[in-house]
Amino acid sequence: MKAISFVLCALMLSVATMALSQVEMRKPDVQQTDAQHASAQLAFARLKTLAGHWKGQAAMGPQHGTSTAPVRVSLRVTSGGDALMHEMVPEGRSDDPSRGDDDPITMLYIDGDRLILTHYCDSGKNRPRMVGTLSPDGKTVKFDFLDVSGGTRYGHMHRAVFTIIDADHHTEDWTYMTPADKPGQAHIDLVRAK
Repeated sequence: MKAISFVLCALMLSVATMALSQVEMRKPDVQQTDAQHASAQLAFARLKTLAGHWKGQAAMGPQHGTSTAPVRVSLRVTSGGDALMHEMVPEGRSDDPSRGDDDPITMLYIDGDRLILTHYCDSGKNRPRMVGTLSPDGKTVKFDFLDVSGGTRYGHMHRAVFTIIDADHHTEDWTYMTPADKPGQAHIDLVRAK
């Protein structure tokens, strides 16, 4: 009887030790998820400081400056602070919504432990999503391609980089992937509109 009690006690101790080791092994995952969530929140908070109206030049082509066009960008915090809406329009176009102009809208938001950018493209009617990361110096948020809805027959936006120079100056670098998987670049230098 003592032998059976000893074996049962040893078995229960072994099971408890294994269960405890499983809990300990999961802690780094929880810490990593918490760190990723905090990083995504910090990057999102940094981007929300860009809320407002901006104007500048978009340089497009393989070499920045191959062709340029004046643009206006509007960034608006919406949905109770849970989303940032980015809209870009050519300079000189009326803000009259009844015109039905087809300008791209980009939504930025937190999804779990990731900062997500969804670009509602005016070319090809698709919606690529990208995941954002904040640079160590806190000045740049880089978004890399995650997936796309709506197809890529006409290409898709593949990457976006927001660099904050100061409170009244930032740049945006957008990479468009053609249907032949060749990247096209746009560099936009923006100042806050007064």
